[in-house]
Amino acid sequence: MGWTSGEFGESHEGIAGAVLADGSEPKPVYMDFGSGADSGLETSEWWAYDGTMRRPRATGYRAACACGWRGETRPIDWERVPDGLLYDLDTTLAYHDWCEHLRSVERRTVPLPDELTDLIDRLEDQLATLAERAPVAALRAVATVERLLPGIGQEAAQAVQDDELSWESVGTALGISPERARSLLTRYLLHH
Repeated sequence: MGWTSGEFGESHEGIAGAVLADGSEPKPVYMDFGSGADSGLETSEWWAYDGTMRRPRATGYRAACACGWRGETRPIDWERVPDGLLYDLDTTLAYHDWCEHLRSVERRTVPLPDELTDLIDRLEDQLATLAERAPVAALRAVATVERLLPGIGQEAAQAVQDDELSWESVGTALGISPERARSLLTRYLLHH
């Protein structure tokens, strides 16, 4: 239901979050959509705070990112959100705020050399074309790339560890949280 970025993953998942009259954010609510263990959802999205079932009623919404960043608050006109049509509220502006936040995160990441960026783009295009024309050859190419990556990742992770960089600085350079940076380095370091 939320917004995701392939590059930054769960560190920067976003939603159109609820804002209460006092400017605070309500606690997440659990929405049960039926029977079964996996039939529910915990959310802080604006639509869950419609004042029913003892939940508070949001007076506004704003882009909210998993990293803690928040966008501009915009009012909700509940008169224009008829019962059962909660998705009629246009939250495009909040989505655009979140996209600008991601561009800001990207600007703080370590830049890749232009040649490498070009090579990655060309590789992606060629693999996609190969997958259409010769899928078995594409699988062989993907398997070859997958075999290269763990060793290179381990070497890079070891060099980062040797440099004794803070998790905060590594996370910023990668555009992810310090916790995700630590997990990523640990995963590469433990690869044999």
